[in-house]
Amino acid sequence: MSGPARVTHASTRAAVLDLVRAAGMISRVGLVNATGLTGGTISTVVRGLIDEGLVAETGHAESTGGKRRVMLQLNHFARYAVGVHLDEARITYVLTNLGGAVVARISRAGCGEAEDSGVIERMAREVDALIDSVGVERDRILGLGLVSARPAEHLGFGQALERATGLPVVLDNDATAAAIGEHWSGGVGATSTFAALYLGTGIGAGVVLGGTTYRGPSGHAGEIGHTCLDVDGPECRCGAKGCLEVLAGPAAVVTQARADRALSRAAGLVGGRTRAAAPVAADFAAISRAARRGNARALALLERSARYLAVGARTLANVLDLEVLVLTGPSFAIAGSVYLPVLRAELDRAFIARDAHPVSVRLSPSAASASAIGAAAIVLQSELVPRQAGLRLPDDLAADEPPVFVR
Repeated sequence: MSGPARVTHASTRAAVLDLVRAAGMISRVGLVNATGLTGGTISTVVRGLIDEGLVAETGHAESTGGKRRVMLQLNHFARYAVGVHLDEARITYVLTNLGGAVVARISRAGCGEAEDSGVIERMAREVDALIDSVGVERDRILGLGLVSARPAEHLGFGQALERATGLPVVLDNDATAAAIGEHWSGGVGATSTFAALYLGTGIGAGVVLGGTTYRGPSGHAGEIGHTCLDVDGPECRCGAKGCLEVLAGPAAVVTQARADRALSRAAGLVGGRTRAAAPVAADFAAISRAARRGNARALALLERSARYLAVGARTLANVLDLEVLVLTGPSFAIAGSVYLPVLRAELDRAFIARDAHPVSVRLSPSAASASAIGAAAIVLQSELVPRQAGLRLPDDLAADEPPVFVR
């Protein structure tokens, strides 16, 4: 990893704030060492951040023989952001503080494929209810992040929601949002290269390389669900054959379960064999519950899916030389206990760089609402700390002096 980053004047405030956030607690000397900026510049920037209420002096480091250094910490309750994950089955809303912690959350029935004015008005009311539930002043809310599987199709919808709520709206992909949420809230520690493997009704991945989110020119980076695992396999909706998603995604699991009359009855599937349009999410959840109750047929379907997904995850890890892989999304929230050991075993066994370093595979503690949390984090990131290419967190940043709290 490179040495201390040298930052331009235009990025100084953003860089310092981001480093305070990432470190959790750090002194001014620690910031000088991390950024390469002068002590005078750091003092000026920190003073401004304190005046804005974004950073607070929180205590002193232990003495090393001289004057004890004052520790700085993000003021988590200085600003807030709303995150909304929009899909056909559910709409998930979260309000997060500046540190990415959820302070309010609601979930409502989805809007299907309709995006009329009634849906927008309903969502605006639900956003108001979310904010009112914790009594946060409106002027402390930076904006609203709206994420979905197809953000490019929701541009007009986002503009209408912005007018209805009075909040700036930013759009992004749900898998990318999940990765940003993990990064912002500290879910991956100091790791700078990782992926969030997202399992909803489809399969995707959000990718962070060197601390910077990688979206690709069209925003479609991380489409691991369309990695080919069988050139002679079934046709996928993308036009290719044998894609991971069509072989092992939640929809494929549900289709196989619906075709098994005994399993369909035992699991209480909504779709059965005839209602192919029934929600995939509801039936996948029912299959997962049946597997937890000990239904061998249900467990076998999930384990088959997990084996395919593990191969796809290994490919992603090999190509990007990942340090961490986070499993997230509503389907992992339900069935993660089946998938996690299978993916761990595959990456322990066959990750190409395993002799140099392992890949840590973990299940997100907030997998069900990860995309909504990430949507809020996108607002925080875009408004407060727009990242500069090449600005990286030094390895020893978090190793600043241990704090001694002043009561």
